[in-house]
Amino acid sequence: MHFSNLQLFSVCVLIWGSTWVVITFQLGEVAPELSVAYRFLIAAAALFVFCRWRGYGLRFAASGHRDLFIFGAGMFCVSYIFVYHAELYIVSGMVAVAYSASPMINMWASRLFFGTPITARVSVAAALGIIGIVCVFGEEFSKISASRNLELGVLFTVLSVLASSVGSMVAMRTQKRRFATWPSMAWGMLYGGVLAFVYAVAVGRPITMDWSPSYVAALLYLALFGSIITFGCYLTLLKRIGAAQSSYVGVMVPVVALVVSFFFEKFAWGWMTTLGVALLLAGNVLMLRSPPVPHH
Repeated sequence: MHFSNLQLFSVCVLIWGSTWVVITFQLGEVAPELSVAYRFLIAAAALFVFCRWRGYGLRFAASGHRDLFIFGAGMFCVSYIFVYHAELYIVSGMVAVAYSASPMINMWASRLFFGTPITARVSVAAALGIIGIVCVFGEEFSKISASRNLELGVLFTVLSVLASSVGSMVAMRTQKRRFATWPSMAWGMLYGGVLAFVYAVAVGRPITMDWSPSYVAALLYLALFGSIITFGCYLTLLKRIGAAQSSYVGVMVPVVALVVSFFFEKFAWGWMTTLGVALLLAGNVLMLRSPPVPHH
């Protein structure tokens, strides 16, 4: 079945927009590192079964496993450990906000590592997205200096975005080497999950499990929907339209997180919010629009 870029983009935005709040159901009894490990080990196990069922090859050369290890460490371990720790200090919507910078970071990183040209259209679209995010969450940003917890939460979030960007660049490298998406994800999530578990043991986190319905439901939702389905769509999008455009998912996700926050966390929606959302949508249309075909 072939999905359009818009369909892939929409799935990523809608599901990831909800995961920021779902993550909060995992905070508490289980250490963040272990929650990350459980999430991606479950996702990896499901993906390996899926790959076997579909007949995808799971063998890679040693150099391939090196890339997949770095991909998994950045995308599925380090970035998510920072996300989970960030949400201990700041609200989920604020964490989603910082990811609005990912298009700009990935745009310059892909330029640096792969020589990807930066067009004026993409630059303007990314700028509109970031300005829109600042408008939406401007009041929250003004509170950062008043609380050390906020500062710590923002630091963890920035580190998470940078680690995720490293993962995206390695994902682009594996795609240029023509690695299949699903087996790459399976190995990447396995490496990420194992690395998170090893780190949890190394720093002395107690190995526990929360069997409450809310934790288990959140874990399964994040593993199956928030990891397998969304990353499958995202990496397909990455292959089709490149890092800068596909990472614009990170700009639109906060809008969904904002709507969820409005209904569940009573987020105050003002005129600046409306302006910010309008700028985000304008940037979204500009970023994803196909470039004009030159006439001869």
